[in-house]
Amino acid sequence: AHATAEEAEARSEQMLNVYADFCEEVLAIPVVKGRKTEKEKFAGAEATYTIEALMHDGKALQSGTSHNFGDGFAKAFGIQFTDKDNKLKYVYQTSWGMSTRIIGAIIMVHGDDSGLVLPPRIAPTQVMIIPIQQKKEGVLDKAYELRDRLKGFKVKVDDSDKSPGWKFSEQEMRGIPLRVEIGPKDIEAGHCVAVRRDNGEKITVALDELEARIPALLEDVQQGLFDKAKRNLDEHTYAAHSLAEAKELQEKNGGFIKTMWCGDLACELEMKEKAGMSSRCIPFEQEHIDDVCPVCGKPAKCMIYWGVAY
Repeated sequence: AHATAEEAEARSEQMLNVYADFCEEVLAIPVVKGRKTEKEKFAGAEATYTIEALMHDGKALQSGTSHNFGDGFAKAFGIQFTDKDNKLKYVYQTSWGMSTRIIGAIIMVHGDDSGLVLPPRIAPTQVMIIPIQQKKEGVLDKAYELRDRLKGFKVKVDDSDKSPGWKFSEQEMRGIPLRVEIGPKDIEAGHCVAVRRDNGEKITVALDELEARIPALLEDVQQGLFDKAKRNLDEHTYAAHSLAEAKELQEKNGGFIKTMWCGDLACELEMKEKAGMSSRCIPFEQEHIDDVCPVCGKPAKCMIYWGVAY
């Protein structure tokens, strides 16, 4: 609850930015920020703001919302406060949140045929050390030593009796960002082998450089996941100049279709009926694609994103 309309609007925008930053900087999921149409906003709200993410099957996911309710609900339910001037006034309300659907987004944006791929900043285990020929003298001790040296990170040693190949597959399925292999030959050579989950790249790391290289590799994985997801978003966002073109692009490619829009509900409903897409948001970052609405041909008021959503 807020004392003024300006405070409510500022908090609504602030929280949307918090969610967008969390998605991009922590979950490595790029998003489109914008405002929902009158049809798609929270019923009774002044405005609903959203972040929209694109899954790797080409469908959109509303990943977080922030609602500015104004004072409408306060007046309906008699929610008042005594202001600084000692007078009773109605509060201005906001509501904002992310739900457990964001777990599905992590799976659908980053996952592959081998299983999960987790960004290092949220992975419950960031590094899994896998000893090779662990029954040979000194191998397990070295694996534990490497774990203990990587203080400040979530590191485990898989010292189970499973074969190395089984352990590799299990680590991939669980989405652990970095695998570190250490065996007798590695110890003799003074290095270990790090394997990135995001792209499978194998990197030889000198044991005396472990504390510097492993954190840097985790950052590389984090950035690599974001860059891959951003490429997918950019490559599956298409501009359309007519309803027919928008429908064809969606049916052929999936993804986001951006067009101009006159702002009329009738055109929004027609896009849904004929092209199977709902409006996702009116993005804050506007582009000029055309002068007219692709549905009715009237002068356009804004650029809008359309998509097939979960």
